[in-house]
Amino acid sequence: MARHILTMQDISKSYFLGNEEQVVLDRISLAVNQGDFVAILGPSGSGKSTLMNLIGCLDSPTSGEYRLSDHKVDELDESELAAIRNKEIGFVFQQFQLLPRLSARQNVELPLIYAGVSEKERKKRASDMLERVGLEEKMDNRPNQLSGGQQQRVAIARALVTEPTILLADEPTGALDQKTGQQIMELFHKLNQEGKSIIMITHDQGIAGNAGRIVHILDGRLREEHA
Repeated sequence: MARHILTMQDISKSYFLGNEEQVVLDRISLAVNQGDFVAILGPSGSGKSTLMNLIGCLDSPTSGEYRLSDHKVDELDESELAAIRNKEIGFVFQQFQLLPRLSARQNVELPLIYAGVSEKERKKRASDMLERVGLEEKMDNRPNQLSGGQQQRVAIARALVTEPTILLADEPTGALDQKTGQQIMELFHKLNQEGKSIIMITHDQGIAGNAGRIVHILDGRLREEHA
């Protein structure tokens, strides 16, 4: 039986504008199993970015319970949240977020530096991960010497190098043309087939269709899509 790696139960998030409460997420419940490839699909203003920040332990819910692996996230302090982010979540962003003065391999090494991994081990793991995403010949190139698709592959390698529980991708094809975006989706399929759990945030129905599950978010509420 598949193991839950993420469960959210009755999660709400609200902000106050003056005396007025603005509800962004309204009693959301979500479960993700080991090996799932889930797309969270919604338009701008639907609450999907807020949900991504909660999943990624970048923010805390107003109410409800969030469990990630064996951690009760809503009870953790800032330093514990930072440790969880580094260990459990691999982030992939729309705009790649690579450091321009570092080579591809040095960019991939960064999370391992924060994790205290030795230089020799960092280089080996970063090289292995770049090879895994098809960039073995581009390891010494800086970001401005790479295409958009290659930069996103570096970002994916960086997200995976710590062997996180979940790959969390925010509009991962948003800065790419359609053909390159589809190549990134093919890489996601390959990683998922190898057992990696993926949660992808997107506004694009076509991109969401690459996932094994689609969860719709609208006005801060979730609805599962069933075949």
